[in-house]
Amino acid sequence: MKYDKFGPQKVVHVYNPKTNVKGFVVIDNTALGPGKGGIRMTPSVTPDEVFRLARTMTWKCALAELPFGGAKSGIVANDRELTLDRKEKIVREFSKELKNIVPEEYVAAPDMNMAGQEMKWFAEENGNMKACTGKPKEMGGIPHELGSTGLGVFHSGKIALEHMNRDMNDVTVAIEGFGNVGHFTAKFFEEAGANVVAASDSSGVIYNPEGLEYNKLKSTKDNQGAVTKHPSGKVLDNPKIFELDVDLLIPAAIPNVITSKNVDNVKADLIVEGANLPIPPGIEKKLHEKNVLVVPDFVANAGGVISSYVEYKGGDADEMFEMVPRKIEKNTQLVLERSERTGNYPRKEALEIAQERVLEKCDFCGED
Repeated sequence: MKYDKFGPQKVVHVYNPKTNVKGFVVIDNTALGPGKGGIRMTPSVTPDEVFRLARTMTWKCALAELPFGGAKSGIVANDRELTLDRKEKIVREFSKELKNIVPEEYVAAPDMNMAGQEMKWFAEENGNMKACTGKPKEMGGIPHELGSTGLGVFHSGKIALEHMNRDMNDVTVAIEGFGNVGHFTAKFFEEAGANVVAASDSSGVIYNPEGLEYNKLKSTKDNQGAVTKHPSGKVLDNPKIFELDVDLLIPAAIPNVITSKNVDNVKADLIVEGANLPIPPGIEKKLHEKNVLVVPDFVANAGGVISSYVEYKGGDADEMFEMVPRKIEKNTQLVLERSERTGNYPRKEALEIAQERVLEKCDFCGED
């Protein structure tokens, strides 16, 4: 975990030997407001991973001009091996241990293997509806299942295509990860006229240069559990999606998917990051040098935290569907125009904008 002038301000380790509940919270920076960030539950989650995600949230909230800082948390558990009762006990126990920092310093949300039900348990255990966002609708929540992140990724991509003077109707799209972010992103791009030709999940890649038809692909995924069961298309191994001859590539699943090993095989000239940290910054810079435009994660996928802000302040889904496109489009355009003006790759410019906004309000940030 790297400490610098921005933080992290606080790292909380949770361990209850009686219940064997293990986890941690990283509150990176609260200059703009309480640290905002989801809880992920995986057997391999580490404090370092959570710190990197918390730092991303610091920049994401600053760039989206939200009154939140950056934070993130992790629970060490294998969701696939848990009964519902055991999972509830773990989430409630974890929540109980955070009562002294929630919601004044930390506001939780869903992340990997966490959703509305888990946020319901978290809020109930804290006795405070502002303890987390992403709660069920009956608790005043705006569930992430409405597609706020995918909506933002689409609007970021739309602005990037306009910046490149590209016609949406002539664009081919490949989406890595057909989960909550990816399938909504596919839906919005198809509705706008783009041709989604490839999608992937843990089963592999389905590729059809003629197009996949969102409704059929979503039905296949829902009913048969795998995009590779789609009746029309060629099945490829997962890494091949990054090498397809498409205009727009959207990594929307896991970190570090484009690296030094495959960067030279990327053929898309636009990448919009739906996932967090899908490409190391050094590789983004190399892509920029090859005239590949990369819209960074904390610019493109901020729809989820914008939705969280709307919920946090008591708004509804209609307000979310208005605010996400407006903020995402504004900030994508700001970053791309500044990048074009300076010649620097977009992440560098986006990071400088976010840092400027944090430092303006930060009375505890140190010197370089």
